[in-house]
Amino acid sequence: MLFDLPRVKRRLKPFIRRRLSLDGNGEATAPPDEQPLRDELYSIDQLDRHAKTLADWHEITVGRSRGPDLLLPRLSSNETLLREAYGLVADAVKRGRRITPAAEWFLDNYHLIEDQIRTARRHLPRGYSRELPQLKNGPYAGYPRAYAIALELISHVDGRVDAERLQAFVASYQSVTHLQLGELWAIPIMLRLALLENLRRVVVRVAAGRRDREQAAHWIDRMLEVAAKTPAEVVLVLAEMIRDDPPLTTAFIAEFASRMQGQGAALIFPITWLEHRVAEQGQTVETIFQQASQNQAADQVSIGNSIGSLRFLGAMEWRDFVETMSGVEQILRTDPAGVYASMDFATRDQYRHAVEQIARHSPLAEDAVAQRAVELARDFAVSDVSVRNNGKGDHRKSHVGYFLVGPGRRALERAADLRPSLGTSLRRFGCRFPLTIYSGSIVLVTAMVTGFVYWWMADHGAGHWSLAIFGILVFACAS
Repeated sequence: MLFDLPRVKRRLKPFIRRRLSLDGNGEATAPPDEQPLRDELYSIDQLDRHAKTLADWHEITVGRSRGPDLLLPRLSSNETLLREAYGLVADAVKRGRRITPAAEWFLDNYHLIEDQIRTARRHLPRGYSRELPQLKNGPYAGYPRAYAIALELISHVDGRVDAERLQAFVASYQSVTHLQLGELWAIPIMLRLALLENLRRVVVRVAAGRRDREQAAHWIDRMLEVAAKTPAEVVLVLAEMIRDDPPLTTAFIAEFASRMQGQGAALIFPITWLEHRVAEQGQTVETIFQQASQNQAADQVSIGNSIGSLRFLGAMEWRDFVETMSGVEQILRTDPAGVYASMDFATRDQYRHAVEQIARHSPLAEDAVAQRAVELARDFAVSDVSVRNNGKGDHRKSHVGYFLVGPGRRALERAADLRPSLGTSLRRFGCRFPLTIYSGSIVLVTAMVTGFVYWWMADHGAGHWSLAIFGILVFACAS
């Protein structure tokens, strides 16, 4: 029975728009930004060299020159396309069509993909990516550097991310250029976004192949129906198909040839025509079958690896990853007092955030700020007499925390040439005179409200006794 081709074409419309050209083998090609993240596979040593090359090549924007948030719109686009692809593949299964192994992987794991999209939205608040250093050169210009690193890693491992490859890649990158603490914490969400991007690109190919197979099935069903009644009119259906000019991609040819084989003498002419067209491309039907199998296998591996990597992201202990990869962490562990390393994670994280805050308004990088804190603590530990005399003085000054979150914070800020923002300056002023500002603000607002009510009553003819009584009541209530 023939299916409703116009209805299928409507469902395939989003994917049809993305199929812009054909390569020399008759395979559909997408724009460069839609190609699967499938570059040359690298070993650990090759990843090491590639990461160093990237770090040396990357240039980042700083401060207010950072561009708009590009990740949230892309995530929304990916979500829409993946949902449409799921509907397309599910509809094909419902109609009894054969689907590729990659499509089966996608269909069976779509619930996981949906969950990962929700997680990505939860961990990617609006404007978050603009807080991270962005690239100003290369194909990922305008995107966060951490996102570009994730894309590069995924493209050279075919979507198969594990702890060993990830740590080796990031460590090699940082041997040339240190990543900020915020970027290290962003690695999980950037990997998740990059894997969803990879899934989108592979699914575009799967959906495009589904479209071509549906078109081939449509013409085959018509020819079989005509051949069963009036075999001589099969050539008319073939002529109609030629006028419709379907894309002779690998998927179309493989579906058409496989369905036509062994269908009788009436369909010899369509098969001969197909073989002639394939020969014009310098290939044979057999090589097309091989290409189709290879494409399906490659797509299946990419989808399987990406889904497996999404599961890995949920199982990875990211706190250990950040502390292992952080240059700031390694510097703070040289605390002259020997206390930092024995602290719990929350306290160490508080210290690292203090380094971030200072570096954000300082010309120094985060690792340089951490080094200044250690140097200040070390200078005091060496020079202060009270510390060297069996600890009769204040030992705290030989601990980096004294300069990061304690009374020595101002000294560290001066050493880091900090330029506080207006908001920071106002908060500090308030902390210097808390009671005065608190009480003064209450008195000021109370006086303003009371004065306004007093003026309104006087303007409406209230007497002196009424003004006095109501003025006292309003003052008490306003306060």
